[in-house]
Amino acid sequence: MAVVLRFAPIGMTQEKYRQTIAKLEEAGVGSPTGRLYHVCFGDENNLRVSDIWDSTESFEQFGQKLMPILQELGIEGEPEIFEVHNIIEGAKAQAA
Repeated sequence: MAVVLRFAPIGMTQEKYRQTIAKLEEAGVGSPTGRLYHVCFGDENNLRVSDIWDSTESFEQFGQKLMPILQELGIEGEPEIFEVHNIIEGAKAQAA
């Protein structure tokens, strides 16, 4: 069952987010299996992340690589996890 993860960490600046993404890419999990959508948003000194995953298990597998990276960068917090009840995808814009 798909899940939504909302993460409002302490200490997630734009630079720390950039470093996190770079380290995930280096570890070979920049686009992990099971993650359907990833969105980072908010003030550059207080970023938040929302993901949609195909299952909790997929996220937990990714978390084994993610958590040491977050700890290394001093990013603290635990994600909220919610079951997805419905997903409606919008139409893709067509190129002119």
